[in-house]
Amino acid sequence: MSDTKLGIGSACESVENTESSQENLVFDNLVWLSSAEAAKYLRKSVDAVRIAVGRGQLQARKWRRRLYFRKSELDFLLDHSPYKGGM
Repeated sequence: MSDTKLGIGSACESVENTESSQENLVFDNLVWLSSAEAAKYLRKSVDAVRIAVGRGQLQARKWRRRLYFRKSELDFLLDHSPYKGGM
């Protein structure tokens, strides 16, 4: 039998949509993100985020040996990127 006859395909899609909406809710309520959270939000590795800070591409605040990022600044960075997808 196919997955669509069993309803498995739609069940899997609804689980994925629920998980992504829960992630969005978590990020919507945060003002400051840790390095790991910022990396997940940008869909990059933690090392890539730290390298971007070292190069001056991302602005971070340091508190007790940890880097924190303002979510609004990450959104601004993404919105004003010179690279556009889908073309």
